[in-house]
Amino acid sequence: MLVNQMKKWKLLPPPPEGVLKDCHLPPLLTHLLFNRGVTTPSEVEPFLAADERLQGDPQLLPDIAKAVARILRAVLNRELIAIYGDFDADGVTATTVLTEGLSQLGGRVFAYIPHRQEGHGLSCSALEEVRLQGASLVITVDCGTGDHREVEEARAKGLDLIITDHHRPTSHLPPALAVVNPQREDSSYPTRELAGVGVAFKLLQALYEATGRRSPDELLDLVALGTVADLVPLTRENRYLVRKGLEVLNESHRPGIQELKNQAGVKRVDTQAISHTLAPRLNAAGRVDHASEAYALLVATSTSEASELAARLERTNAERRSLTEKVLEMAERKLGLPVEAPILIVGDENFPAGVNGLVASKLVEKFYRPAVVLELGEETSQGSCRSIPEFDVLAALSECRELLTRFGGHAQAAGFILPTSNVEQLHKRLTQIALRRLGGLDLQPSIPIDAEIPLSSLNGEVFRLLERLEPFGPGNPVPTFLSRGVTVMDCQRVGENGEHLKLKLREGEISWEAIGFDLGSLSEQVTSSVDIVYNLGVDDWGGERLLRLEILDFR
Repeated sequence: MLVNQMKKWKLLPPPPEGVLKDCHLPPLLTHLLFNRGVTTPSEVEPFLAADERLQGDPQLLPDIAKAVARILRAVLNRELIAIYGDFDADGVTATTVLTEGLSQLGGRVFAYIPHRQEGHGLSCSALEEVRLQGASLVITVDCGTGDHREVEEARAKGLDLIITDHHRPTSHLPPALAVVNPQREDSSYPTRELAGVGVAFKLLQALYEATGRRSPDELLDLVALGTVADLVPLTRENRYLVRKGLEVLNESHRPGIQELKNQAGVKRVDTQAISHTLAPRLNAAGRVDHASEAYALLVATSTSEASELAARLERTNAERRSLTEKVLEMAERKLGLPVEAPILIVGDENFPAGVNGLVASKLVEKFYRPAVVLELGEETSQGSCRSIPEFDVLAALSECRELLTRFGGHAQAAGFILPTSNVEQLHKRLTQIALRRLGGLDLQPSIPIDAEIPLSSLNGEVFRLLERLEPFGPGNPVPTFLSRGVTVMDCQRVGENGEHLKLKLREGEISWEAIGFDLGSLSEQVTSSVDIVYNLGVDDWGGERLLRLEILDFR
Protein backbone atom coordinates (compact mmCIF):
# COMPACT_ATOMS: atom_id res chain seq x y z
CA MET A 1 0.00 0.00 0.00
CA LEU A 2 1.73 3.11 -1.19
CA VAL A 3 0.80 6.49 0.18
CA ASN A 4 -1.27 8.72 -2.07
CA GLN A 5 -1.26 12.19 -0.58
CA MET A 6 -3.65 13.58 -3.20
CA LYS A 7 -6.62 14.68 -1.13
CA LYS A 8 -10.12 13.67 -2.12
CA TRP A 9 -12.57 16.54 -2.43
CA LYS A 10 -15.81 15.39 -0.85
CA LEU A 11 -18.58 17.81 -1.82
CA LEU A 12 -21.43 17.31 0.65
CA PRO A 13 -24.89 17.00 -0.91
CA PRO A 14 -27.32 19.92 -0.58
CA PRO A 15 -30.17 19.55 1.91
CA PRO A 16 -33.42 18.03 0.65
CA GLU A 17 -35.92 20.56 -0.61
CA GLY A 18 -38.06 21.99 2.16
CA VAL A 19 -35.64 21.32 5.03
CA LEU A 20 -35.83 24.17 7.60
CA LYS A 21 -38.10 26.03 5.18
CA ASP A 22 -40.26 27.44 7.99
CA CYS A 23 -37.21 29.03 9.62
CA HIS A 24 -36.82 31.58 6.79
CA LEU A 25 -33.03 31.40 6.89
CA PRO A 26 -30.62 32.44 4.14
CA PRO A 27 -30.10 29.42 1.84
CA LEU A 28 -26.39 29.21 2.63
CA LEU A 29 -27.06 29.10 6.39
CA THR A 30 -29.68 26.38 5.88
CA HIS A 31 -27.13 24.40 3.88
CA LEU A 32 -24.43 24.76 6.57
CA LEU A 33 -26.81 23.88 9.42
CA PHE A 34 -27.97 20.75 7.60
CA ASN A 35 -24.35 19.67 7.12
CA ARG A 36 -23.91 19.97 10.89
CA GLY A 37 -26.85 17.74 11.72
CA VAL A 38 -29.40 20.50 12.38
CA THR A 39 -32.39 19.17 10.46
CA THR A 40 -35.51 20.30 12.36
CA PRO A 41 -36.78 23.82 13.13
CA SER A 42 -36.69 23.14 16.89
CA GLU A 43 -32.92 22.59 16.73
CA VAL A 44 -32.04 25.79 14.87
CA GLU A 45 -32.45 28.47 17.51
CA PRO A 46 -30.70 26.57 20.36
CA PHE A 47 -27.80 25.71 18.02
CA LEU A 48 -27.33 29.30 16.85
CA ALA A 49 -27.84 30.77 20.33
CA ALA A 50 -25.61 28.11 21.94
CA ASP A 51 -27.09 29.11 25.30
CA GLU A 52 -27.91 27.32 28.55
CA ARG A 53 -30.67 25.30 26.89
CA LEU A 54 -27.91 23.00 25.63
CA GLN A 55 -26.82 22.20 29.19
CA GLY A 56 -27.52 18.79 30.68
CA ASP A 57 -28.80 18.24 34.20
CA PRO A 58 -25.77 17.15 36.27
CA GLN A 59 -28.07 14.82 38.23
CA LEU A 60 -28.19 12.60 35.12
CA LEU A 61 -24.49 11.76 35.44
CA PRO A 62 -23.89 8.28 36.88
CA ASP A 63 -22.99 8.17 40.59
CA ILE A 64 -23.35 11.95 40.92
CA ALA A 65 -25.51 11.73 44.07
CA LYS A 66 -22.93 9.53 45.83
CA ALA A 67 -20.12 11.88 44.82
CA VAL A 68 -21.96 15.00 46.02
CA ALA A 69 -22.89 13.46 49.36
CA ARG A 70 -19.33 12.31 50.10
CA ILE A 71 -17.72 15.60 49.08
CA LEU A 72 -20.13 17.69 51.14
CA ARG A 73 -19.45 15.46 54.15
CA ALA A 74 -15.72 16.02 53.65
CA VAL A 75 -16.21 19.79 53.43
CA LEU A 76 -18.40 19.80 56.55
CA ASN A 77 -15.93 17.69 58.54
CA ARG A 78 -12.91 19.70 57.35
CA GLU A 79 -11.32 16.62 55.77
CA LEU A 80 -8.36 17.18 53.47
CA ILE A 81 -9.33 16.54 49.83
CA ALA A 82 -6.78 15.74 47.12
CA ILE A 83 -7.59 16.54 43.49
CA TYR A 84 -5.64 14.02 41.41
CA GLY A 85 -5.11 15.53 37.97
CA ASP A 86 -3.50 14.72 34.67
CA PHE A 87 -0.63 16.44 32.89
CA ASP A 88 -2.33 17.71 29.73
CA ALA A 89 -4.30 20.96 29.33
CA ASP A 90 -7.62 19.18 29.95
CA GLY A 91 -6.31 17.62 33.16
CA VAL A 92 -4.65 20.80 34.41
CA THR A 93 -7.72 22.98 33.78
CA ALA A 94 -9.97 20.36 35.39
CA THR A 95 -7.71 20.27 38.44
CA THR A 96 -7.91 24.05 38.70
CA VAL A 97 -11.71 24.04 38.35
CA LEU A 98 -12.14 21.64 41.28
CA THR A 99 -9.48 23.10 43.56
CA GLU A 100 -10.85 26.63 43.14
CA GLY A 101 -14.51 25.56 43.17
CA LEU A 102 -14.21 23.39 46.27
CA SER A 103 -12.15 26.05 48.07
CA GLN A 104 -15.01 28.50 47.48
CA LEU A 105 -17.31 25.99 49.18
CA GLY A 106 -14.99 26.03 52.20
CA GLY A 107 -13.20 22.78 51.40
CA ARG A 108 -9.60 22.04 52.39
CA VAL A 109 -8.14 21.08 49.04
CA PHE A 110 -4.77 20.50 47.40
CA ALA A 111 -3.78 19.40 43.91
CA TYR A 112 -1.63 16.47 42.88
CA ILE A 113 -0.53 16.43 39.23
CA PRO A 114 1.66 13.48 38.24
CA HIS A 115 4.82 13.70 36.18
CA ARG A 116 4.49 12.26 32.68
CA GLN A 117 7.06 9.61 33.62
CA GLU A 118 4.46 8.23 36.05
CA GLY A 119 2.17 7.61 33.08
CA HIS A 120 -1.47 8.51 32.57
CA GLY A 121 -3.89 7.60 35.32
CA LEU A 122 -3.48 6.69 38.96
CA SER A 123 -0.34 5.22 40.52
CA CYS A 124 -0.14 3.43 43.85
CA SER A 125 2.91 5.41 44.96
CA ALA A 126 1.19 8.74 44.21
CA LEU A 127 -1.96 7.71 46.09
CA GLU A 128 0.19 6.70 49.05
CA GLU A 129 1.90 10.10 48.88
CA VAL A 130 -1.40 12.01 49.06
CA ARG A 131 -2.56 9.75 51.91
CA LEU A 132 0.61 10.56 53.86
CA GLN A 133 -0.10 14.26 53.29
CA GLY A 134 -3.32 13.73 55.23
CA ALA A 135 -5.93 13.33 52.49
CA SER A 136 -8.87 11.08 53.28
CA LEU A 137 -10.72 11.71 50.00
CA VAL A 138 -9.24 11.72 46.49
CA ILE A 139 -11.16 13.10 43.51
CA THR A 140 -9.64 12.29 40.15
CA VAL A 141 -10.08 14.43 37.06
CA ASP A 142 -9.56 13.24 33.49
CA CYS A 143 -8.34 9.82 34.66
CA GLY A 144 -9.07 6.75 36.76
CA THR A 145 -11.72 4.79 34.84
CA GLY A 146 -9.33 1.96 34.00
CA ASP A 147 -7.28 1.91 37.22
CA HIS A 148 -8.74 -1.08 39.07
CA ARG A 149 -5.69 -2.25 41.00
CA GLU A 150 -4.74 1.26 42.11
CA VAL A 151 -8.26 1.95 43.39
CA GLU A 152 -8.37 -1.36 45.27
CA GLU A 153 -5.03 -0.69 46.99
CA ALA A 154 -6.05 2.87 47.93
CA ARG A 155 -9.32 1.64 49.43
CA ALA A 156 -7.45 -1.00 51.42
CA LYS A 157 -5.40 1.80 52.97
CA GLY A 158 -8.49 3.80 53.95
CA LEU A 159 -8.69 6.30 51.08
CA ASP A 160 -12.07 7.11 49.54
CA LEU A 161 -11.91 7.70 45.78
CA ILE A 162 -14.30 9.56 43.52
CA ILE A 163 -13.42 9.22 39.87
CA THR A 164 -14.41 11.91 37.38
CA ASP A 165 -13.34 11.02 33.87
CA HIS A 166 -14.42 11.05 30.23
CA HIS A 167 -12.39 8.18 28.79
CA ARG A 168 -14.29 5.24 27.38
CA PRO A 169 -14.33 2.30 29.82
CA THR A 170 -12.59 -0.71 28.29
CA SER A 171 -13.72 -3.24 30.92
CA HIS A 172 -15.60 -3.31 34.22
CA LEU A 173 -15.46 -0.21 36.39
CA PRO A 174 -13.02 0.15 39.30
CA PRO A 175 -14.42 -0.21 42.86
CA ALA A 176 -14.36 3.50 43.66
CA LEU A 177 -16.97 5.20 45.83
CA ALA A 178 -18.30 6.87 42.66
CA VAL A 179 -17.33 6.80 38.96
CA VAL A 180 -18.72 9.95 37.38
CA ASN A 181 -18.20 9.36 33.66
CA PRO A 182 -20.73 10.17 30.91
CA GLN A 183 -19.12 7.47 28.73
CA ARG A 184 -20.34 4.68 31.02
CA GLU A 185 -22.68 2.22 29.30
CA ASP A 186 -25.36 2.91 31.90
CA SER A 187 -25.07 6.71 31.53
CA SER A 188 -28.18 8.63 30.51
CA TYR A 189 -26.35 11.95 30.29
CA PRO A 190 -27.26 13.62 26.97
CA THR A 191 -23.71 14.76 26.06
CA ARG A 192 -21.41 11.77 26.33
CA GLU A 193 -18.44 13.62 24.80
CA LEU A 194 -17.68 16.07 27.60
CA ALA A 195 -13.99 16.77 28.16
CA GLY A 196 -12.46 15.91 31.53
CA VAL A 197 -12.81 19.55 32.57
CA GLY A 198 -16.46 19.45 31.48
CA VAL A 199 -17.16 16.51 33.79
CA ALA A 200 -15.37 18.29 36.66
CA PHE A 201 -17.46 21.40 36.06
CA LYS A 202 -20.73 19.41 36.05
CA LEU A 203 -19.74 17.86 39.39
CA LEU A 204 -19.11 21.34 40.73
CA GLN A 205 -22.49 22.51 39.40
CA ALA A 206 -24.18 19.65 41.27
CA LEU A 207 -22.34 20.60 44.47
CA TYR A 208 -23.31 24.24 44.11
CA GLU A 209 -26.95 23.33 43.44
CA ALA A 210 -26.97 21.10 46.54
CA THR A 211 -25.77 24.03 48.67
CA GLY A 212 -28.12 26.62 47.15
CA ARG A 213 -25.46 28.47 45.18
CA ARG A 214 -25.61 29.66 41.59
CA SER A 215 -23.58 27.87 38.92
CA PRO A 216 -19.87 28.84 39.15
CA ASP A 217 -19.80 30.23 35.60
CA GLU A 218 -16.75 32.38 36.36
CA LEU A 219 -14.76 29.14 35.96
CA LEU A 220 -15.94 28.61 32.38
CA ASP A 221 -12.77 30.26 31.07
CA LEU A 222 -10.94 27.14 32.25
CA VAL A 223 -13.65 24.85 30.86
CA ALA A 224 -13.33 26.44 27.41
CA LEU A 225 -9.53 26.10 27.48
CA GLY A 226 -9.56 22.42 28.43
CA THR A 227 -12.49 21.45 26.19
CA VAL A 228 -10.98 22.95 23.04
CA ALA A 229 -7.50 21.65 23.90
CA ASP A 230 -8.80 18.08 24.23
CA LEU A 231 -10.38 18.11 20.76
CA VAL A 232 -13.78 16.81 21.88
CA PRO A 233 -16.73 17.52 19.53
CA LEU A 234 -18.01 21.08 19.90
CA THR A 235 -21.60 19.96 19.70
CA ARG A 236 -24.49 19.91 22.16
CA GLU A 237 -23.42 21.00 25.66
CA ASN A 238 -19.78 21.47 24.69
CA ARG A 239 -20.98 24.16 22.29
CA TYR A 240 -22.53 26.11 25.15
CA LEU A 241 -19.61 25.56 27.53
CA VAL A 242 -17.10 26.84 24.98
CA ARG A 243 -19.14 29.78 23.70
CA LYS A 244 -19.90 31.00 27.22
CA GLY A 245 -16.36 30.14 28.30
CA LEU A 246 -14.88 32.24 25.47
CA GLU A 247 -16.87 35.23 26.74
CA VAL A 248 -15.42 34.74 30.22
CA LEU A 249 -11.97 34.10 28.75
CA ASN A 250 -11.94 37.34 26.76
CA GLU A 251 -12.98 39.29 29.84
CA SER A 252 -10.81 37.26 32.22
CA HIS A 253 -8.95 39.03 34.99
CA ARG A 254 -7.09 35.81 35.82
CA PRO A 255 -3.41 36.95 35.81
CA GLY A 256 -2.15 33.65 34.39
CA ILE A 257 -4.39 33.79 31.34
CA GLN A 258 -3.65 37.47 30.76
CA GLU A 259 0.09 36.84 30.80
CA LEU A 260 -0.23 33.71 28.67
CA LYS A 261 -2.06 35.79 26.05
CA ASN A 262 0.53 38.57 26.28
CA GLN A 263 3.45 36.18 25.81
CA ALA A 264 1.78 34.54 22.81
CA GLY A 265 0.62 37.82 21.26
CA VAL A 266 -3.07 36.86 21.44
CA LYS A 267 -5.57 39.72 21.62
CA ARG A 268 -8.92 38.03 21.00
CA VAL A 269 -9.35 34.42 22.10
CA ASP A 270 -11.35 32.07 19.89
CA THR A 271 -11.17 28.31 19.43
CA GLN A 272 -8.35 28.67 16.90
CA ALA A 273 -6.29 30.78 19.33
CA ILE A 274 -6.75 28.11 22.00
CA SER A 275 -5.93 25.10 19.84
CA HIS A 276 -3.00 26.67 17.94
CA THR A 277 -1.51 29.01 20.53
CA LEU A 278 -2.64 28.78 24.15
CA ALA A 279 -3.18 25.03 24.57
CA PRO A 280 0.24 24.04 23.15
CA ARG A 281 1.89 26.29 25.73
CA LEU A 282 -0.10 24.77 28.59
CA ASN A 283 0.63 21.28 27.28
CA ALA A 284 4.34 22.03 26.84
CA ALA A 285 4.89 22.01 30.61
CA GLY A 286 3.79 18.39 30.94
CA ARG A 287 5.55 17.32 27.75
CA VAL A 288 9.02 18.70 28.52
CA ASP A 289 9.08 19.38 32.26
CA HIS A 290 6.24 19.13 34.80
CA ALA A 291 2.60 20.15 34.33
CA SER A 292 2.63 21.73 37.80
CA GLU A 293 4.02 24.87 36.11
CA ALA A 294 0.89 25.16 33.96
CA TYR A 295 -1.26 24.68 37.07
CA ALA A 296 0.76 27.30 38.96
CA LEU A 297 0.19 29.74 36.08
CA LEU A 298 -3.59 29.23 36.10
CA VAL A 299 -3.89 29.73 39.87
CA ALA A 300 -1.38 32.61 40.08
CA THR A 301 -2.79 35.64 41.92
CA SER A 302 -0.16 38.27 41.04
CA THR A 303 0.84 39.66 37.65
CA SER A 304 4.55 39.38 38.43
CA GLU A 305 4.31 35.69 39.31
CA ALA A 306 2.12 35.01 36.27
CA SER A 307 4.48 36.90 33.96
CA GLU A 308 7.47 34.86 35.09
CA LEU A 309 5.57 31.56 34.71
CA ALA A 310 4.18 32.51 31.28
CA ALA A 311 7.68 33.44 30.06
CA ARG A 312 8.95 30.09 31.29
CA LEU A 313 6.17 28.27 29.44
CA GLU A 314 7.02 30.22 26.29
CA ARG A 315 10.60 28.92 26.47
CA THR A 316 9.39 25.40 27.27
CA ASN A 317 7.07 25.48 24.25
CA ALA A 318 9.95 26.47 21.97
CA GLU A 319 11.93 23.55 23.38
CA ARG A 320 8.95 21.27 22.77
CA ARG A 321 8.71 22.33 19.11
CA SER A 322 12.41 21.71 18.53
CA LEU A 323 12.27 18.32 20.26
CA THR A 324 9.21 17.26 18.26
CA GLU A 325 10.91 18.03 14.94
CA LYS A 326 14.04 16.15 16.00
CA VAL A 327 12.11 13.04 17.05
CA LEU A 328 9.92 13.20 13.92
CA GLU A 329 13.02 13.22 11.74
CA MET A 330 14.43 10.22 13.64
CA ALA A 331 11.11 8.36 13.40
CA GLU A 332 10.84 8.87 9.64
CA ARG A 333 14.40 7.66 9.20
CA LYS A 334 13.67 4.50 11.18
CA LEU A 335 10.44 3.84 9.27
CA GLY A 336 12.10 4.26 5.87
CA LEU A 337 10.39 5.02 2.57
CA PRO A 338 8.19 4.11 0.85
CA VAL A 339 5.75 3.54 3.70
CA GLU A 340 3.76 0.41 2.87
CA ALA A 341 2.59 -0.87 6.26
CA PRO A 342 -1.09 -0.41 7.22
CA ILE A 343 -0.01 1.00 10.60
CA LEU A 344 3.18 2.87 11.44
CA ILE A 345 4.92 1.57 14.56
CA VAL A 346 8.28 3.00 15.58
CA GLY A 347 10.18 3.09 18.86
CA ASP A 348 13.51 4.12 20.30
CA GLU A 349 15.05 4.62 23.73
CA ASN A 350 15.69 8.24 22.73
CA PHE A 351 12.05 9.02 21.91
CA PRO A 352 10.79 11.03 24.95
CA ALA A 353 7.23 10.16 25.94
CA GLY A 354 6.31 13.84 26.22
CA VAL A 355 6.36 14.48 22.47
CA ASN A 356 5.57 11.03 21.10
CA GLY A 357 1.87 11.83 20.73
CA LEU A 358 2.72 14.91 18.70
CA VAL A 359 5.12 12.89 16.53
CA ALA A 360 2.43 10.25 15.98
CA SER A 361 -0.01 13.00 14.94
CA LYS A 362 2.47 14.35 12.39
CA LEU A 363 3.05 10.87 10.98
CA VAL A 364 -0.71 10.39 10.59
CA GLU A 365 -0.98 13.76 8.87
CA LYS A 366 1.87 13.01 6.48
CA PHE A 367 1.19 9.36 5.61
CA TYR A 368 -2.51 8.93 6.46
CA ARG A 369 -1.92 5.79 8.50
CA PRO A 370 -2.53 5.02 12.19
CA ALA A 371 0.74 5.65 14.04
CA VAL A 372 2.25 4.33 17.26
CA VAL A 373 5.40 5.94 18.69
CA LEU A 374 7.13 4.31 21.66
CA GLU A 375 9.70 5.29 24.21
CA LEU A 376 11.58 2.03 24.78
CA GLY A 377 12.89 1.32 28.26
CA GLU A 378 14.97 -1.53 29.64
CA GLU A 379 12.02 -3.20 31.33
CA THR A 380 8.98 -1.03 30.57
CA SER A 381 8.00 0.95 27.47
CA GLN A 382 5.19 3.40 26.80
CA GLY A 383 3.52 4.32 23.57
CA SER A 384 1.30 7.05 22.13
CA CYS A 385 -1.18 6.27 19.35
CA ARG A 386 -2.93 8.53 16.88
CA SER A 387 -5.26 7.31 14.18
CA ILE A 388 -7.50 8.00 11.19
CA PRO A 389 -11.33 7.80 11.14
CA GLU A 390 -11.19 4.37 9.50
CA PHE A 391 -9.33 2.77 12.44
CA ASP A 392 -10.40 2.71 16.12
CA VAL A 393 -7.03 2.47 17.84
CA LEU A 394 -8.51 2.05 21.34
CA ALA A 395 -10.47 -0.98 20.14
CA ALA A 396 -7.28 -2.34 18.57
CA LEU A 397 -5.41 -1.97 21.88
CA SER A 398 -8.28 -3.67 23.65
CA GLU A 399 -7.72 -6.72 21.43
CA CYS A 400 -4.10 -6.78 22.68
CA ARG A 401 -4.88 -6.14 26.35
CA GLU A 402 -3.04 -9.24 27.61
CA LEU A 403 0.22 -7.72 26.30
CA LEU A 404 -0.33 -4.38 28.04
CA THR A 405 0.17 -3.27 31.62
CA ARG A 406 -2.38 -0.47 31.15
CA PHE A 407 -4.00 1.43 28.31
CA GLY A 408 -6.73 3.95 27.64
CA GLY A 409 -7.89 6.86 25.56
CA HIS A 410 -10.23 7.42 22.65
CA ALA A 411 -10.87 6.00 19.18
CA GLN A 412 -8.28 8.21 17.48
CA ALA A 413 -5.90 9.00 20.37
CA ALA A 414 -4.73 6.53 22.99
CA GLY A 415 -1.75 5.50 25.07
CA PHE A 416 -0.38 2.43 26.77
CA ILE A 417 2.38 0.97 28.95
CA LEU A 418 3.76 -2.54 28.46
CA PRO A 419 6.76 -4.73 29.29
CA THR A 420 9.48 -4.08 26.73
CA SER A 421 9.65 -7.82 26.10
CA ASN A 422 6.11 -7.58 24.62
CA VAL A 423 6.86 -4.78 22.11
CA GLU A 424 7.67 -7.08 19.19
CA GLN A 425 4.54 -9.15 19.76
CA LEU A 426 2.40 -6.02 20.03
CA HIS A 427 3.88 -4.79 16.73
CA LYS A 428 2.79 -8.03 15.04
CA ARG A 429 -0.68 -8.03 16.56
CA LEU A 430 -1.45 -4.40 15.72
CA THR A 431 -0.22 -4.92 12.16
CA GLN A 432 -2.51 -7.95 11.78
CA ILE A 433 -5.47 -5.99 13.16
CA ALA A 434 -4.74 -3.04 10.84
CA LEU A 435 -4.45 -5.36 7.82
CA ARG A 436 -7.79 -6.92 8.71
CA ARG A 437 -9.57 -3.59 9.14
CA LEU A 438 -7.85 -1.45 6.52
CA GLY A 439 -6.98 -4.00 3.84
CA GLY A 440 -8.58 -3.10 0.52
CA LEU A 441 -9.46 0.46 1.59
CA ASP A 442 -8.26 3.43 -0.44
CA LEU A 443 -6.48 5.20 2.38
CA GLN A 444 -6.53 8.76 1.24
CA PRO A 445 -7.27 11.93 3.23
CA SER A 446 -10.41 13.78 2.23
CA ILE A 447 -11.61 17.34 2.57
CA PRO A 448 -15.36 17.63 3.25
CA ILE A 449 -16.68 20.66 1.33
CA ASP A 450 -19.86 22.37 2.50
CA ALA A 451 -20.81 24.04 -0.78
CA GLU A 452 -19.59 25.06 -4.22
CA ILE A 453 -20.04 28.81 -4.61
CA PRO A 454 -18.74 31.56 -6.91
CA LEU A 455 -15.92 33.54 -5.34
CA SER A 456 -17.73 36.74 -6.26
CA SER A 457 -20.59 35.85 -3.87
CA LEU A 458 -18.37 36.28 -0.80
CA ASN A 459 -18.53 39.47 1.24
CA GLY A 460 -18.71 40.77 4.78
CA GLU A 461 -22.37 39.77 5.08
CA VAL A 462 -21.49 36.14 4.33
CA PHE A 463 -18.71 36.27 6.92
CA ARG A 464 -21.14 37.58 9.56
CA LEU A 465 -23.44 34.70 8.64
CA LEU A 466 -20.64 32.22 9.24
CA GLU A 467 -19.83 33.80 12.60
CA ARG A 468 -23.29 32.75 13.80
CA LEU A 469 -22.08 29.13 13.66
CA GLU A 470 -19.17 29.67 16.06
CA PRO A 471 -17.51 28.23 18.08
CA PHE A 472 -15.81 26.02 15.50
CA GLY A 473 -14.01 22.77 16.17
CA PRO A 474 -14.48 18.99 15.84
CA GLY A 475 -18.11 18.23 15.02
CA ASN A 476 -18.68 21.82 13.89
CA PRO A 477 -15.83 22.62 11.49
CA VAL A 478 -15.13 25.99 9.93
CA PRO A 479 -17.28 26.10 6.74
CA THR A 480 -15.32 24.99 3.69
CA PHE A 481 -16.10 26.10 0.15
CA LEU A 482 -15.14 25.24 -3.42
CA SER A 483 -14.77 27.85 -6.17
CA ARG A 484 -13.76 26.86 -9.71
CA GLY A 485 -11.86 28.63 -12.45
CA VAL A 486 -10.40 31.36 -10.25
CA THR A 487 -7.78 33.59 -11.90
CA VAL A 488 -4.36 33.73 -10.24
CA MET A 489 -2.93 37.25 -10.46
CA ASP A 490 0.10 36.69 -8.23
CA CYS A 491 1.76 33.78 -6.41
CA GLN A 492 4.72 33.81 -4.04
CA ARG A 493 6.22 31.72 -1.28
CA VAL A 494 6.32 33.37 2.13
CA GLY A 495 7.40 32.48 5.64
CA GLU A 496 10.81 32.02 7.18
CA ASN A 497 11.56 29.04 4.92
CA GLY A 498 9.04 29.69 2.17
CA GLU A 499 6.69 27.14 3.70
CA HIS A 500 3.49 29.11 2.98
CA LEU A 501 1.87 30.18 -0.27
CA LYS A 502 0.54 33.71 -0.75
CA LEU A 503 -1.85 34.31 -3.65
CA LYS A 504 -3.82 37.14 -5.18
CA LEU A 505 -6.96 35.80 -6.83
CA ARG A 506 -9.65 37.33 -8.99
CA GLU A 507 -13.09 36.42 -10.22
CA GLY A 508 -14.86 39.05 -12.29
CA GLU A 509 -14.20 42.45 -10.77
CA ILE A 510 -13.49 41.13 -7.27
CA SER A 511 -9.96 40.29 -6.10
CA TRP A 512 -8.96 38.44 -2.94
CA GLU A 513 -5.83 37.97 -0.87
CA ALA A 514 -5.28 34.31 -0.03
CA ILE A 515 -2.86 32.31 2.08
CA GLY A 516 -2.11 28.59 1.88
CA PHE A 517 -0.43 27.52 5.11
CA ASP A 518 2.22 24.82 4.56
CA LEU A 519 1.50 24.79 0.80
CA GLY A 520 4.69 26.60 -0.24
CA SER A 521 6.24 23.44 -1.70
CA LEU A 522 3.37 23.29 -4.22
CA SER A 523 4.09 26.71 -5.75
CA GLU A 524 5.25 25.14 -9.03
CA GLN A 525 1.81 23.57 -9.47
CA VAL A 526 -0.02 26.92 -9.46
CA THR A 527 -1.36 27.78 -12.92
CA SER A 528 -3.11 30.89 -14.25
CA SER A 529 -6.54 29.45 -13.41
CA VAL A 530 -7.25 27.12 -10.47
CA ASP A 531 -10.05 25.45 -8.58
CA ILE A 532 -9.67 26.18 -4.86
CA VAL A 533 -10.97 24.69 -1.62
CA TYR A 534 -10.84 27.19 1.23
CA ASN A 535 -12.18 28.74 4.40
CA LEU A 536 -13.14 32.38 4.73
CA GLY A 537 -10.91 33.92 7.38
CA VAL A 538 -9.67 37.18 8.83
CA ASP A 539 -6.22 38.72 8.71
CA ASP A 540 -5.61 40.81 11.85
CA TRP A 541 -2.23 42.09 10.64
CA GLY A 542 -1.53 45.71 11.61
CA GLY A 543 -4.56 45.98 13.86
CA GLU A 544 -7.01 46.01 10.94
CA ARG A 545 -9.35 43.03 10.37
CA LEU A 546 -9.49 42.16 6.67
CA LEU A 547 -11.21 39.19 5.07
CA ARG A 548 -8.99 36.71 3.27
CA LEU A 549 -9.19 33.21 1.84
CA GLU A 550 -7.37 30.42 3.64
CA ILE A 551 -6.54 27.87 0.95
CA LEU A 552 -6.71 24.21 1.95
CA ASP A 553 -6.06 22.70 -1.49
CA PHE A 554 -6.08 23.61 -5.19
CA ARG A 555 -6.02 21.97 -8.60
